[in-house]
Amino acid sequence: MLAAIRPDDWNFPLLVHVFGALTLVGSIGTALAFQYAGWRRVGADARAFARLGFRTLLFAALPAWVIMRVGAQWIYDREGFSGDGEPAWLGTGYIVADPGGLVLLLAIVAAGFAASRVGHADAAPEGGRPLARVATILATLALVAYVIAIWVMSAKPD
Repeated sequence: MLAAIRPDDWNFPLLVHVFGALTLVGSIGTALAFQYAGWRRVGADARAFARLGFRTLLFAALPAWVIMRVGAQWIYDREGFSGDGEPAWLGTGYIVADPGGLVLLLAIVAAGFAASRVGHADAAPEGGRPLARVATILATLALVAYVIAIWVMSAKPD
């Protein structure tokens, strides 16, 4: 019912935030699909999946994170929160978004190094596979945290 009484000038900043969050979750999910598929491949196939996972994180997830954070700060300012008496779901958003961005950056770096090493003929047989798995695990952790944050911010269980 709260949404029914929200001022109209809050709609666009909220749309930007929600669009960024959903795009972020979708792009991380897509990158994970590529990364998991690359675990079972060898040679050129493994390299193609590693590159697709890296590029999806870099060119879709990272910009989506920026859009989500800009939208979050914009709607925060519009709603007039000052830090006192904020709802718990808002704190959950901050707790997940900022460290999640760091985890996302670490996943991008690991995926980038893995994509450059996986499937090379002159690399060791395992090549960048350990880094690819680290990137996959980091991205999975970020995805789980973001899904929980979306649930908390939409259900507002406090």
